[in-house]
Amino acid sequence: MLTLEDGYKLVKAARTAIEQHLANKEVKIDEEIKRYSQKSGVFVTLNKKASKEELRGCIGYPLPTKPLYQALIDAAISATRDPRFEPVRLEEMEGITIELSILTEPELIKVDDPREYPKKIKVGRDGLLIHWRYGSGLLLPQVAIEYNW
Repeated sequence: MLTLEDGYKLVKAARTAIEQHLANKEVKIDEEIKRYSQKSGVFVTLNKKASKEELRGCIGYPLPTKPLYQALIDAAISATRDPRFEPVRLEEMEGITIELSILTEPELIKVDDPREYPKKIKVGRDGLLIHWRYGSGLLLPQVAIEYNW
């Protein structure tokens, strides 16, 4: 289980990696951050600070395929190039907040009747990874809260 202090360290590592990348410098990973070596899914969300936060990028790994520190750095840098938005510029970083979502291993929700799903999902705690036919989508736990679902 990660602590609040861990969260501060991981956000700082993400910000440092983004700023190094945007300055065209070599991204150096602090040795202390390498202790977060457990495989974990992670999403990095970049929001522009304003009266109402404005999304600037959100990229991540829904499944635990890489060590957390490595997935974090990769996702943080990729979030600056989210194809839905113009690329983030270095001079914007002072006005950008970074939010991390560290994901647990997904669990299959089994029900006999689709109407049972709401009883099995806790809004604000559970994210959803949905696969259907040829596509898939991910809903991070905090999104439902942010949109008052």
